[in-house]
Order: sequence, then C-alpha cells, then structure tokens
Amino acid sequence: MKNLKGEVSDVAAERPEDIEARMARRAIESEQVGVSYFRYGPNVHSAIGHKHRVQEEVYVVVAGSGRVKLGDEILEVKQWDAVRVAPAVTRGWEAGPDGLELIIAGGPRPEEGDGEMVPGWWDD
Repeated sequence: MKNLKGEVSDVAAERPEDIEARMARRAIESEQVGVSYFRYGPNVHSAIGHKHRVQEEVYVVVAGSGRVKLGDEILEVKQWDAVRVAPAVTRGWEAGPDGLELIIAGGPRPEEGDGEMVPGWWDD
C-alpha cells in the first residue's frame, strides 16, 4: 500500500506548467496494472500528448472538468467521467477553470515501458 499524494514522487515537478503526475506502478510493485494520479491547475493546457504501443488506459475524472484530445477528437469531460483510451491513440488533457484531477489505470506493459511522448501535439 502506498499513498499516491504522500509516498509517490511527482514526476512533473520540473515542468513549467502547473501539472502534478504521480505514477505508482513501481511503488506498489504491480505486475499487471498501473495506477497514477494527475492534477492540472486551472486552465492548464499541455501541448504534450502521449501514446502507447500495447498499454490500454482508463482515465477517471475525480475533480474539476476540462477537455481531452483523443486523436483528432476533442471531448468535454467532467467529474466521474471515465475515458477508455486504446494504446495507439495519442491523448492530451486541458483543465477547466477549476482545474482537473485524474486517476489513471493502465494494463500490462513491457518491462521497459511503452509510452511515447508527442511534444507540440495539441498546440491550439
């Protein structure tokens, strides 16, 4: 057992945007599922997207609202929406005026990881 906010490092602490990202797969020694917490400050828009080779993810909005870009589609999201994303789909998030908090669950992935960052993907 690990506390996402108190015992899992913020891997986005060095980014200039008001984004918090805590990925707990290693911390909880999970072999089959990953769980993460992301927080975007009010009206924060990240131009960086990402995708995976094999890992499917589900994002649950636990607080706030905003938008998600999945491939070429942009959707409005609100508290308690669950968004399933197939591995190859590039995705990115934008917080609304109250910010956006997400819990993410991901399936099995290769030991070396399979995520690919896509800088400048959602620039508008």
